[in-house]
Amino acid sequence: MENEKTLRRSRVGKVIAASTEKTIKVEIEGIVQHPRYKKYVKRQTSYLVHDPSEKCHVGDVVRIEECRPVSKNKTWVVREIVQAAHNIEE
Repeated sequence: MENEKTLRRSRVGKVIAASTEKTIKVEIEGIVQHPRYKKYVKRQTSYLVHDPSEKCHVGDVVRIEECRPVSKNKTWVVREIVQAAHNIEE
C-alpha cells in the first residue's frame, strides 16, 4: 500500500500566455450540452501551470498533469510538449 502510485488527472491544452517566470497559462477547450436547450456549447477553462524548464511558448499544445500546490493558484505541471508552435521569432 505504501508503494501504490495515485492516478493523476492529465489534460491537453494550448498555451495562451507565457509572460511570467516558470509559469504558463493553458486553455483547455471542450463542448458540453446545455441542460435546458440540449444544444452543444463550447467552454474554455484556463489553468496556471508550472513550467520549471521554461520551454513552452505561446501557441504550443502541451500535456499538463495535476500535482501538489506549487503556489496559491498553480496546481498543475507541464509533462510534455505535444506539438510545438510554428511561429519563428526574429
